Amino acid sequence: MDDMNLGGLVPESPLGFARRLGLPFERPLLIDRAMTHRSYLNEHPEALEDNERLEFLGDAVLDFLVGAWLYRHFPEKREGELTRLRSALVRTEQLAEFACQIDLGAIMRLGRGEWLGGGRENLVLLCAAFESLIGALYLEAGLEAVERFLEPRLKTAVVQILETHRDQDAKSHLQEYAQSQGMGTPAYRTIAASGPEHEKTFEVEVLLNGQVYGRGSGTSKRAATKAAARATLELLGID
Repeated sequence: MDDMNLGGLVPESPLGFARRLGLPFERPLLIDRAMTHRSYLNEHPEALEDNERLEFLGDAVLDFLVGAWLYRHFPEKREGELTRLRSALVRTEQLAEFACQIDLGAIMRLGRGEWLGGGRENLVLLCAAFESLIGALYLEAGLEAVERFLEPRLKTAVVQILETHRDQDAKSHLQEYAQSQGMGTPAYRTIAASGPEHEKTFEVEVLLNGQVYGRGSGTSKRAATKAAARATLELLGID
């Protein structure tokens, strides 16, 4: 059974997906490549290239456009505040959320192992696919097309980030709160690391007074630690 032909349903093609979203793709090979994970390439020799180069390009395009968008829309904010907002908007979890909003997981081309392992819901893979889509859109239609696609999503996300203080440093915030409540200094413990060397996912848990509170995952120990701190703050009901 093909990994994208589930229950006899005909899956949406990457080009059909792009047209549904109004993205100006005319070259099927480019959008197809953006959705092709390395694991699919390993199992389908007819596929010519995976999306890692497009992911690299999309990451750079996102950093620039998100920074420029924030500069224009928040003239009152200082450099440090803008940097924290940009980090919150381009972090793995947020880009994966953008991917979920457009149902990007459904058209990702994954190898059978990645698919069976829940790859369509994997935050790291969703983030990478979204970055690849951005890279492909930039090559197809330029910066203005990427900006038009991103702007409504950025407007919604930045409001949520500011309301929930997700632009603040979660580790520092958690440490201040824990110490003020006599809970000691938070300890972070790496409990899992999975995936190939170039695409590892780490899982970290937070301990307060020796008790496990929150857990988080990320593509680096640092990112996983921050995610775990955010999860702990949410568990404690701290803004």
